[in-house]
Amino acid sequence: MEKLISSRSNLHYVPDSYILPPESRPGNDAPLCNMVPVIDLGGGLSFDNSSLTQQIIKASQEFGFFQLVNHGIPKKLLDDVMQVAREFFELPIEDKAAIYSEDPKQGCRLYTSIDYANEDVHYWRDALRLLSHPLEQHIQNWPNKPTRYRDVMGSYSVKVRKLGLLLLDLICKGLGLESGYFNDELSNFQLMGINHYPPCPDPSLTLGLPKHSDVNLITLLLQGETEMHGLQVCKDGQWFAVEPLPYALVVNIGHTLQIISNGKLMSADHRVVTNKRLARTTIASFIHPSLSCQIEPAEALIDDCNPPLFKAFEYKDFYSTYMTATHARVSPLELYKL
Repeated sequence: MEKLISSRSNLHYVPDSYILPPESRPGNDAPLCNMVPVIDLGGGLSFDNSSLTQQIIKASQEFGFFQLVNHGIPKKLLDDVMQVAREFFELPIEDKAAIYSEDPKQGCRLYTSIDYANEDVHYWRDALRLLSHPLEQHIQNWPNKPTRYRDVMGSYSVKVRKLGLLLLDLICKGLGLESGYFNDELSNFQLMGINHYPPCPDPSLTLGLPKHSDVNLITLLLQGETEMHGLQVCKDGQWFAVEPLPYALVVNIGHTLQIISNGKLMSADHRVVTNKRLARTTIASFIHPSLSCQIEPAEALIDDCNPPLFKAFEYKDFYSTYMTATHARVSPLELYKL
């Protein structure tokens, strides 16, 4: 537990084990990005809106990211989710010790950095990972402190999953795939990641998370604090800060969706920077295929003019490759290209 950044007091300098090589440091502040599209979902009910579908496809093709507003998840629930997330990381050490684990196979675990035991340099982040679907199979393993944690996070996990599946259905429509293509095995594994980035004495020396793209289908991120620009995306070789919009969700395309779309949609590199004065807490929801699921470009998107760009594989193999490649700072997609 002494490894948790949030459990250390009076840190007035960045320990050597958190100082990145000069070429990997964040450098100067990134400019605010005005290119990430902001899409109004119309209250979460716009299944048949062709303009909305086109906006989502265009954003997913050109940027791999968009911000979603008017998405239908109540503001009160979003406020409660952020509050209990912050309260969890403020708990006494003894209340968090039972779920601290460096074993990634644990369905509910608190840990620090990314792979603390095996990495050369650590990242300025503590994280709580929760398996969240089907909810009734996993919620009993979640933290029971704060007392309303399971109730609030459970309600949010159900609503954000419904929203993620709606987005995937709209993407189906935009790509020309049959409705429900991403149902069942392609989306039956869901993780929630509650990330906590404590204040850092010198944000120029370290990162909360390094450059990476997500491995899964689609990620929905609640940024929380609107006064901080912690999330950065890479566009045309330059880093830009993503401005947090009140009650918006940041949506990004994962590698797996890029493969299934046969390269029509793009995953995007992103990272997280730290802040000298303020802590930042975010809540990410990751929709994955099952580990045994066969992943390949959708047959409906393949023809003589559009040959498959990627070979078929089991998701568990790709997930393992992704972890190794990302830690080595190379793209896992290269290993699966035809």
